[in-house]
Amino acid sequence: MVARVGRVKEDGLPGHESKLEPKPDWEPHYSGSGRLAGKVALITGADSGIGRAVAALFAREGADIAIIYLCEHDDAAKTAEIVAAEGRKSLVLAGDVGDPKFCEQAIKKTVKSLGRLDILVNNAGEQHPDPEIEDITDKQLQRTFQTNIFSMFYLSQAARPHLKKGSAIINCTSGELQRV
Repeated sequence: MVARVGRVKEDGLPGHESKLEPKPDWEPHYSGSGRLAGKVALITGADSGIGRAVAALFAREGADIAIIYLCEHDDAAKTAEIVAAEGRKSLVLAGDVGDPKFCEQAIKKTVKSLGRLDILVNNAGEQHPDPEIEDITDKQLQRTFQTNIFSMFYLSQAARPHLKKGSAIINCTSGELQRV
């Protein structure tokens, strides 16, 4: 953590879900119906939160999962265990989705290892909020757009040649409301 003018600035993003208390509730509460049997999904940010929940649910429905994450190896390993417990295969890839070369490699490795790509879930995201807009640095703004916006383009562009009729690209976004 880095202190700034009486405020604390988060420095170690995105963070480890394994360290959260209480733990997020991601477990599916229903029996799968096989709706995604034989499909392969690549999910960014699948090491925790919404990404982990999507990976668990897609695996329960029969999909094999490529788990893309930045650097939380313990969290990604837990997601891989969850996928395996559903009887599905997983591929775990660490890297920066804001890097177009990593995005291209992740798609290629997914297709090579899992045989195809049917669903791309652009879920990874980060934010570097600051109470005062004047305090947001160029670096904070660029990093946020690199991860949250550019990655959707890079991954979709790399995935497109592998997607067939009936495939899907799902883009997740979020926003933070602030009072003025």
